[in-house]
Amino acid sequence: MKKTMRKTKKLLVLVIAFLMILAAIFPAPIAAEDVKDTLIVAMGGDPPTLDPHQSSNSTSVNNLQPVYETLYRYDKDGVLQPLLATDYERIDDTHWRFKLRDDVYFHNGEKMTANDVLFSFTRASGPDGAKVSYIMGYIDAENCKVEDPTTIVIATKEPFPLLGYLPYIGAVVVSEKEFTDDPDYAMSHPVGTGPFKFVKWDKNDKCVYERNDDYWGEKPAYKNLIIRTIIEANSRVIELEAGTVDIIFDVPPTDVERLSEAEDTDIVRSNSTIFEYLGMNCQKAPFDNPDFRMAIDYAIDQEALIASVYKGMAQFTPGPVTPNMKYFDDSDMTDRYDVEKAKELIKKSGFDTNQTLHIWTNENTRRVNLATILQGMLAEVGLNVEVSIYELATYQSILEKGEHDFYINGWGAVGFPEPDNNIFGPFVSDQIPVNNNMFIRDDHLDEMLYKQRAMEDGDEREALVKEIQQYLRENNFMITLANTDQVMGIRSNVKNFAPTPAASHFYHMVTFK
Repeated sequence: MKKTMRKTKKLLVLVIAFLMILAAIFPAPIAAEDVKDTLIVAMGGDPPTLDPHQSSNSTSVNNLQPVYETLYRYDKDGVLQPLLATDYERIDDTHWRFKLRDDVYFHNGEKMTANDVLFSFTRASGPDGAKVSYIMGYIDAENCKVEDPTTIVIATKEPFPLLGYLPYIGAVVVSEKEFTDDPDYAMSHPVGTGPFKFVKWDKNDKCVYERNDDYWGEKPAYKNLIIRTIIEANSRVIELEAGTVDIIFDVPPTDVERLSEAEDTDIVRSNSTIFEYLGMNCQKAPFDNPDFRMAIDYAIDQEALIASVYKGMAQFTPGPVTPNMKYFDDSDMTDRYDVEKAKELIKKSGFDTNQTLHIWTNENTRRVNLATILQGMLAEVGLNVEVSIYELATYQSILEKGEHDFYINGWGAVGFPEPDNNIFGPFVSDQIPVNNNMFIRDDHLDEMLYKQRAMEDGDEREALVKEIQQYLRENNFMITLANTDQVMGIRSNVKNFAPTPAASHFYHMVTFK
């Protein structure tokens, strides 16, 4: 009996030793909960809408990019690349033929066809596409034609730089079935062809997505994507440092160096096509007076703003076409700041400085800081200005009513490097009040804007685009404050993420180290 027990113990020791050797050679797999399978992104605003044909700001665009796709897309170098289309042919000045991929399915299981493209462009060019009409309104839907399930001819009402605008949010391909069966539901529950499926939208909190395992292209390396709304920039930074988010938008300049040098965080940065500006309501006094508008330009020290608010994470731009865009006009790069000249022009305009003017802005931390400093600069030239801060969706809505004086906004999140994007939508009179919140009505400006749109690229168009930039600066319908950089914070284990100059970012290529 004792002999048997000794043999049993000896055998047990040998088994344990053998198992230890195996464990050393073949380590146990990492538990599923230890695998990083969720990317969490934080931005400074909640999307006002998830309807791509009603999206006109970066918060909506960045929440829709994971779901929807376009016929063409710009790569990180600003070069157009085919996406849902495989090839195109320009038939004449107003007709383009596109061949489509034959292996693309919507998240509802329906195959994407040319009929979906036709439906999408028709909807975007109609009443439902008011927010994107400065681009998509040029689509001649009645003369677009489906030739077969993978071929469509897209017509424009007049010569127009269509190809360069195909990556625009208004040109995404939506499911005809979804928007036909229940349009209200489709507007808040996007169904696209992209690498992620939409799961839910908790307003003022987050949008949740999951990997599309049937995606036609390269599938994301991780399963879940969460895009959170964290309005306060400092709160975004704190969460990045704590590791509760992986990527954050709009890092405050004061935090850039610390995040860059820390072991667990890093900064990714690129030039952008975005300009931030101080807009003026040109339909009412005193902003209908050119002398008063010029006085505002002389009152603002842009270089001081770049140093104090942007901390060098921006550069001066004299107008809406930014330095890294095609046909940028560098003939006048002066900052006009001159307090005494501003006072002279205010007096010349006849404005009663006992009146109170108002600057409106949204909750974005940087823009609130801008408003406060601008308030001080305008006080130096004798103007009494109050600042009002609104939630983003409310802010956009009240601007369209045309009751404002000054306001702070930005433009340029799509269409790079095409300058038409930055000079057309905010300035042409047809876009009052949706995109032209300055309420500019200028026949000569309209004529130039439409003319350059119809021209082929080349010396003649370049000359006209530069003339438009000079005309805008001479008339000061708005004051450009800076051409901003894209400055984003990431966790050090986040790889293969690069911000785009157009501020519409893509996350599906991200991997974790």
